[in-house]
Amino acid sequence: MWIRKPFFEYTAGILLLAITLYVLSKLDFIWEPIRIIVATLFAPIVIAGVLYYLLRPLVAILARRMPKVAGIAVLFAGIALVIGGLVYLFGPTVIEQGKSLADLAPEKVEEMSSESTNLMEGFEFGGVSGQEISDRIFGYAESLSNRLFANVLDILTMLVNAAVVLIVVPFVLFFLLKDDYKFMPHLVKRLPEDHKAEGRKLLKDLNATLSTFVVGQAMVAAITGFLMYIGYLIIGLEYALTLAIFAMFLVVVPFLGPILGIIPAIFIALLNDGLFMAMKVVLVLLVVQQLEGNLITPNVMGNRLKVHPLTIILLLMVSGALYGFIGILIAIPLYAVLKTLIHDFRLFYRLHKKRAVSQ
Repeated sequence: MWIRKPFFEYTAGILLLAITLYVLSKLDFIWEPIRIIVATLFAPIVIAGVLYYLLRPLVAILARRMPKVAGIAVLFAGIALVIGGLVYLFGPTVIEQGKSLADLAPEKVEEMSSESTNLMEGFEFGGVSGQEISDRIFGYAESLSNRLFANVLDILTMLVNAAVVLIVVPFVLFFLLKDDYKFMPHLVKRLPEDHKAEGRKLLKDLNATLSTFVVGQAMVAAITGFLMYIGYLIIGLEYALTLAIFAMFLVVVPFLGPILGIIPAIFIALLNDGLFMAMKVVLVLLVVQQLEGNLITPNVMGNRLKVHPLTIILLLMVSGALYGFIGILIAIPLYAVLKTLIHDFRLFYRLHKKRAVSQ
C-alpha cells in the first residue's frame, strides 16, 4: 500500500517528532526550572573546568612528592600568592590607567561633540539641518546613558552574582582536582561489558581534546598578550598594560578576538596621537598575528584542533546569533568535542561491522 512506503513512514515520523518538540517547548513550567538551574551552574562549572585543565599537570607533579590533598592546598596557596603579587605589582598601574581612561573619555567626547557641532553648521541633508542631526545623535547617546544609570540595581545584581561565582569556583575546582580519577570508572561501569573499552577510548579522546584546547588557548593568550604589551611599549602607546590585558582576554575568541581586542587601542591612539599612531597599533597586531599564527599556535596546540578559518567564521556567526558572547566562547571547543565524538562513533561502527562480517 502506498502509505507504507519508506518516504511516507519517514515523513510521518519527522512530523510526529516536530509536533512533540513543539508541545514540549510550550511547557514552560517544565523548562523554566531547568533553565534556571543550568544558568546558575553554567558559569561556576565552566570556569572551574577551565582551571582544572590548567592546574591538573601541576597537581600531578606535586602528588608525586606529597598527598594529593596537600598538593592541592599548596597549589591554591601558591596561586593566592601569585595573584597577590601581581595585584601588588601591577594593580596600581592598571587602576591608575583605568581612572585616567575614565576621565579622558568624557573630555574627548565633549571635545568631539563641540567639533562636530561646528562641522555640522550649515550642513543639510534631506531637509534636516546638521544641527538637528547632531542633537538627535547626542540625545540618543544621553538617553542610553540615562537608561544605563537607571539599571544600577541590575548592575549590582550582576556584581553580586560574579562574587558568588568567585566564591563557589574554588570549592568546585578542589573536588575536580581531588576526585578526577573517579570520573572515568564511574561512567564506564554503567556501560555493557563489551562496550567498556570503547567508552574508555571515547572519554580519553574527549579529555585530550578539551585539555589541548584549554591549555593551548591559555598559553596562546598569555604569549599574545605579552607580545601586544611589548609592541605597545615600542610604539609608545599610552595605557599599554591595560590595553594589552584587554587584548589578551579577547584572544580566547578564535579569529575575531584579536581584532576586537585592539579596538580600544585604536580608539585611544586616535584620541591622543591621531591616525599615524592608530596605523602603528594595526601594524603591531599584524606582526603579533603573524607570529601567533605561524609560530606560537602550531607549536603549542599542534594539529589536533586544526579547524578551517571559514568553519570558525560560520560557527562564530551562528553561535553568536543564538547565544551571544557565551555562544562565541564555547563554539569552538564544542565543535571540537562533537568532531571527536563523530570520529570515534564512525570508528566504532566500522569495527562492529567488521566483527559482524567475520562472524
